Amino acid sequence: MLQYIIKRLLSTIPVLLGISLLLFFMLRMLPGDPAQVLAGQMASPEEVENIRNQLGLNEPIYVQYGKFLTRLVQFDLGRSARTQNPVTQEVWARLPNTMLLAVVAISLACLFGIPAGIISAVRPYTWMDYLVTSAALFGISMPVFWLGLMLVVIFSVILHWLPAGGTGSWQHVVLPSVTLASFVVAFIARMTRSTMIEVLSQDYTTTARSKGLKERVVIIKHALKNALIPIITVVGLQFGLLLGGAVLTETVFAWPGIGRLIVDSILARDYPMIQGTILIFGLLYIMVNLAVDLIYAYVDPRIHYD
Repeated sequence: MLQYIIKRLLSTIPVLLGISLLLFFMLRMLPGDPAQVLAGQMASPEEVENIRNQLGLNEPIYVQYGKFLTRLVQFDLGRSARTQNPVTQEVWARLPNTMLLAVVAISLACLFGIPAGIISAVRPYTWMDYLVTSAALFGISMPVFWLGLMLVVIFSVILHWLPAGGTGSWQHVVLPSVTLASFVVAFIARMTRSTMIEVLSQDYTTTARSKGLKERVVIIKHALKNALIPIITVVGLQFGLLLGGAVLTETVFAWPGIGRLIVDSILARDYPMIQGTILIFGLLYIMVNLAVDLIYAYVDPRIHYD
């Protein structure tokens, strides 16, 4: 297991290198002059040129990438072109907010999605199954920004129960986390339903029932345990995406997370901040995938990593 973990960690190096290469050159292909954006529309050509020299934009692109890799090897992501603060400082200041939102959202999604999928699989093609399936389809199809705005209108503007945005207390977490969970719970419920229906038709489930075991024991101990691998995969993938920052949700609720930081940096053409945040997001996503693979071996003893 330790050798497997070490190999996976070493394999992140070329992955991150590839991400940095694509990201670096794709950013330079975007229309617009970063120096002009930072200087403002009323800035003189001399001021714009001075900013270009400060950012190193006048150097050949391969020289810029070489300097970027040199700093990256030293765990230096540079400084923000907007605030002049270190990129790592800006990211770590917002990462706890994104982590909090992602953990609460994925917890709510599992709390409601897995039981809903089980109920739908145990009673297929009944009104309960159709209700869960319709709700899942509604959750996947619902635009996140529209649902967030509707929740703000209902619970903040009309009922005055919860704040419309910002941070500061647990009440600020409710609306954005519910908005995110509504999308994720649909995926988890659909995956749970499909895997549970398949597992419940297997011979070992029929054997467990023939032994006189209670239906609850058959479903939880025998069926659900063997259906967990695909469910864990979906949960891990969705959690990794949430760690990257839910851009629309964080924008609607003025939530100071990584997603909103990326959007603000793109609008300002802040190359160092964009590169740093997406690289950190890529690293977090890789770590989540590694954790999911390790959980596989814990859930299913038949899985070995040699």
